[in-house]
Parts: sequence; structure tokens; C-alpha cells
Amino acid sequence: MVCGKIGAGKSTLTRQLAAAPATVLVSEDAWLDALYPGEIHELGDYVRCSGRLKKAMADHVAALLQAGVSVVLDFPANTAGSRSWMRGIFEAAGAAHTLHFLDVPDAVCKERLRARNASGTHPFETTDAQFDLITSHFAAPSLEEGFDVVRHP
Repeated sequence: MVCGKIGAGKSTLTRQLAAAPATVLVSEDAWLDALYPGEIHELGDYVRCSGRLKKAMADHVAALLQAGVSVVLDFPANTAGSRSWMRGIFEAAGAAHTLHFLDVPDAVCKERLRARNASGTHPFETTDAQFDLITSHFAAPSLEEGFDVVRHP
């Protein structure tokens, strides 16, 4: 699992983690782009579509874990609620977990977003205003949540 603001490098890290043997990457962005092309423009669109995707993927990801496959879940674990959803998956599967926390300053994230937007390589573009809105909901993982956290500066 990965936690970090937009542009922090979550997808880059998950691709690296997924290179391990017997490991599969499940990318929210890839699934959202495939299932809802051209439908996600604002935060509300994302929340609606992501909620549907999470309902569809939870049992599937748990089944992969129960089958002994390592899963790199490239869904943002950026709120206590999203992390609770993820906890439900690995606990249902009886699987171990690691939460990778990318603690990157806003200015760096915005710079990376501008470069990503300009490259046209990502299915979604994010403006500075959207970054600020989405980041206002961000909550770093707390010790009380009990995750095995690996921090990336």
C-alpha cells in the first residue's frame, strides 16, 4: 500500500515494488481510466468512481492474497477511511502488509504534477487548485492506526 500526496511518486514506487517475483500491481488510475474514460474531471467524479472500483476490487485483491500472490495496491492510502478499507482486505485474507509513506513537500509534488501533465503520459491531469483541494483531505498515517510503515523522504 502507498500513502502520499498527488505527485509524491506513489505510482513510480509501486511499479518498482511490483517487479518482485510473484507480485501483481493493481493500479487505481489504470482501472479508473479503463472503466470510466473521460468521466473523471472533478473530485466528486473521482470519489464516485473510486468508490465503485473499491467495492469491485476488495474481494478480488483478498483472493489474490489468499492465493499467495503479493499485491502492490496502487490506491492512495491518504485518509484514515481509505486505509481502513485496505486493512479490511489484508485482514480478511490473513496477509501481512506494508504501508509505504512517501513524505514529499507540496512544492515538489506540484512540480512533478506539472511535468506529468506536460508529458501527457498519465491518464489524468491535475491542476494546482485541484492539488490543493485534494491535499486538504490528506492525513498521514498515525501510530494509532497500527500499520507497518516504511517512510520514504
